[in-house]
Amino acid sequence: MNITDFVAGSYQEGYQYKYFFPCQINHGFHWADETINELLEKAANKLGRLDSFSQFVPNIDMFIEMHIVKEAVDSSRIEGTQTTIEEALMAEKDLAPEKRDDQQEVKNYIAAMNQAIAELETLPLSNRLIKNTHKILLSSVRGEHKSPGEFRQSQNWIGGASLADAVFIPPSHAELADLLSDLEKFLHNDEIRIPHLIRIAIAHYQFETIHPFLDGNGRVGRLLITLYLVSSGFLTKPLLYLSDFFEKNKSLYYDNLTVVRNKNDLGQWLRFFLTGVIQTADNAVLTLEKIVALKVSIEREKLTLLGKRGKTGHVLFDHLFKKPRVTIKDVQDMTGLSNKAANDLVQAFVEQKILVEKTGYQRNRVFDFVEYMRLFDS
Repeated sequence: MNITDFVAGSYQEGYQYKYFFPCQINHGFHWADETINELLEKAANKLGRLDSFSQFVPNIDMFIEMHIVKEAVDSSRIEGTQTTIEEALMAEKDLAPEKRDDQQEVKNYIAAMNQAIAELETLPLSNRLIKNTHKILLSSVRGEHKSPGEFRQSQNWIGGASLADAVFIPPSHAELADLLSDLEKFLHNDEIRIPHLIRIAIAHYQFETIHPFLDGNGRVGRLLITLYLVSSGFLTKPLLYLSDFFEKNKSLYYDNLTVVRNKNDLGQWLRFFLTGVIQTADNAVLTLEKIVALKVSIEREKLTLLGKRGKTGHVLFDHLFKKPRVTIKDVQDMTGLSNKAANDLVQAFVEQKILVEKTGYQRNRVFDFVEYMRLFDS
């Protein structure tokens, strides 16, 4: 199908409202839009560079943890959750009570992403995996009463206080089985010759239009992008996260999804999506370059000054790239040192300005690897 002939769907009568029923997408797509071709080539090149970089950097997995934290914060922020990276890393007891639900949502997102990446080792990217991911995402938070891990059995809506004044009403729950089966087939249909980035752009649009859960659809839909790129082999490591781009261009993100439904303009969505991939991949490479430079600089200029603490200093330093906020007890667990030795090592890191004490207390102190954390600040 030429994308200029694409029909997104139609509005169907519900009870005192109309819902949008999307057309199925499990078929080929082609286009004559040269801009899409240019953006697609550039996006593929940028992702290729990112993937190569991820294979070149030693111990890349230690850096991925913070990328996932940043993605969790950005994706949750789109949905109205107000948590910073620093707050996401704080112990719950150190947070103001009104901040704890927001933090838990971010923690759930991190757990959901990590679990989904692990499950891809044994499960295909499927409705089953998506439901497993959703269950973790909505556990023990404000959405816990909205059927975590289950596709909805009632009508939902987006915007407005009710169906009567909703901005968008997704398809009826009775239509979900066929639509989700079609989406799953589209993700895995090897007979369709379509670039991976175009396939996942269309799949993300379709998932958000179907809106199969009572809550958490946006977050799961954005997770789906990274999971697809990893499961398809397009990326070796989960290093591309579009939520930062979507959050910074939130109005355009929603507008471009809407324009597909209202004007059948799939091309505009593809151009927006590919632009996001280009910018995000560029930023990801830049961040990795800065991380590597920071690591090398500290190892050469500061860790060499630790003397006999050098060996355990390197152990702690590597751990900080996974967990850049630590307590003395954390350092004991990471290094196997006694309380006094851990205190002494942390003090040496403070003197070298690797760690910064954040509480100002004499007890229950918390230390941040501030230079590293700043690299992920939007």
